[in-house]
Amino acid sequence: MTHSWQGKTIFMTGGSLGIGREIALKFAAHGAQIAIAAKSETAHPRLPGTIHSVAQEIEAAGGKALAIACDAREESQLQAAIAKTLDTFGGLDLLVNNAGYLGVTPLAVTETKKYDLMHALNTRAPLITMRESLAALKASKGTVLNLCPPLNMDAGWLGAFIPYTSTKYGMTLLSMGFQEETRNAGIAVKTLWPATLIATAAVGMVAGEQGLSVSRKPAIMADAAWELVTRREQFASRVSWLDEDVLRDVGITDFVQYANVPENAGMIQRDFYIGTY
Repeated sequence: MTHSWQGKTIFMTGGSLGIGREIALKFAAHGAQIAIAAKSETAHPRLPGTIHSVAQEIEAAGGKALAIACDAREESQLQAAIAKTLDTFGGLDLLVNNAGYLGVTPLAVTETKKYDLMHALNTRAPLITMRESLAALKASKGTVLNLCPPLNMDAGWLGAFIPYTSTKYGMTLLSMGFQEETRNAGIAVKTLWPATLIATAAVGMVAGEQGLSVSRKPAIMADAAWELVTRREQFASRVSWLDEDVLRDVGITDFVQYANVPENAGMIQRDFYIGTY
């Protein structure tokens, strides 16, 4: 099935690298207008990619780009970024809350400032962007896509790194609640999470080269996001989805192509909160 996104607008937090960048380029290839709102105006030695480099890639892929320097911890900056997007493109069809902070420490050794950072990016920022985008999403009967996990109350995951988990589950709960708030307005709210490790810079910093070697490429999340958003009726049964489940529902069952290291396709590591199956 082909869908044109010509004239349709996306606002994305983060997006200068990793999964956000892949999602942006996927929609850009179908003509989308994309605002990338992130802090990365200049490249970081360990985190390549900036809002400007991704904007160039979006344009090269066939979309239109708007690079906005924005710290998602700052309410006024998020409000200004969304206003600039609406002023530039005239509306909003898809909000993607992609910015986040991965902090895998137990509560006993988690510094307050690190928890504040996790909460600010993983929970508070999505609340602000969903609230500030509401009028525009009502007008377009648009979609919210939040990158957060399905709720899993397994004791093992709760005991592993509850500060991070609490903020990501908070994002999921906000998503589920916001879907109920907006159901009669024609807005679809979805969450998407990888069933396996994904080869991103954040995962590399936590899991190292070994982790990256048993990860999948971010492209699997982009492909799943595309299907989830463009086939809304097919995925209307619930809010939270895993990338594999989305792709299986559209007939894709061979995931070997997504292996970051092809020869390790049979040894891919399951992601946080998912366990093994």
